[in-house]
Amino acid sequence: MLIGVDWGGTKIEAIALSPEGETLARVRAPTPKGDYAGCIAAIRSLVEDLERTTGSRGTVGIGIPGAISPRTGLVMNANSTWNIGRPLDRDLAAALGREVRVENDANCFAVSEAADGAGAGASVLWGVIIGTGAGSGIAIDGRALGGRNRIAGEWGHIPLPAPRDEERPGPRCFCGRHGCVETFVSGTGFERDHALATGEAAAGPAIVSAMRAGDPAALATYGRYVDRLARSLAAIVNVLDPDAIVLGGGMSNVDELYRDLPSRMKPHIFSDVFTTPVLKHRHGDSSGVRGAAWLWKD
Repeated sequence: MLIGVDWGGTKIEAIALSPEGETLARVRAPTPKGDYAGCIAAIRSLVEDLERTTGSRGTVGIGIPGAISPRTGLVMNANSTWNIGRPLDRDLAAALGREVRVENDANCFAVSEAADGAGAGASVLWGVIIGTGAGSGIAIDGRALGGRNRIAGEWGHIPLPAPRDEERPGPRCFCGRHGCVETFVSGTGFERDHALATGEAAAGPAIVSAMRAGDPAALATYGRYVDRLARSLAAIVNVLDPDAIVLGGGMSNVDELYRDLPSRMKPHIFSDVFTTPVLKHRHGDSSGVRGAAWLWKD
């Protein structure tokens, strides 16, 4: 049995999969925000619940919003800041009584969609998450690419490619820089841009509904968003040249993106052909937790 845990900012979810990918059981609990020990205890409780329900013991893979530093062995780059500087993998192994595999949650998303999701069969899959923030993960032959410095896929914190005058220096990002991709192409960035252009705050789904109804201001906001996302995706395609791109996160549910992005990306691609499919996730919010389980599928 393969157990996956998705450690999110608001909830911790755990799933038990058979080796064939069948869901055997699923449980979740609120994330004890700011309480590192409480989070460890919550994960132990969820794993115990799954093993009681199934009557089996499983391997455990965990997806986190961050990574384990190869230099210190401690958590880094986590937006759940109370985890930074903690020996997470060792503490979880002690709590669960077994080795655990810890990976960035965006990499887990990519692994899931490469294993049996929208990108199944792709040798090189780039999983892009555009939600509250923006990040990505890379799966090569179904395995997560962490990278030498454990930052592979940190696409959200490169500068917006080919910025126009009105896009400089760009919004301040939580990382301390200005103009990061995340500040433009996340759902949060989409809403911020609309508010700046119109003087009116609106939630992302409301902006999308207005766009579909033909509202000029919402159409303009969507147009800027597609242009910025296309430039941001194309920059990585020119480096990675993946076999498939799979989108996840709240903005990935805007179906017009799959119609509009390829043609907007093509002028920025350093090739005379661009056939890489841009796909909608298959497993949705379950991709992270499923990918964490697949970390043990050797």
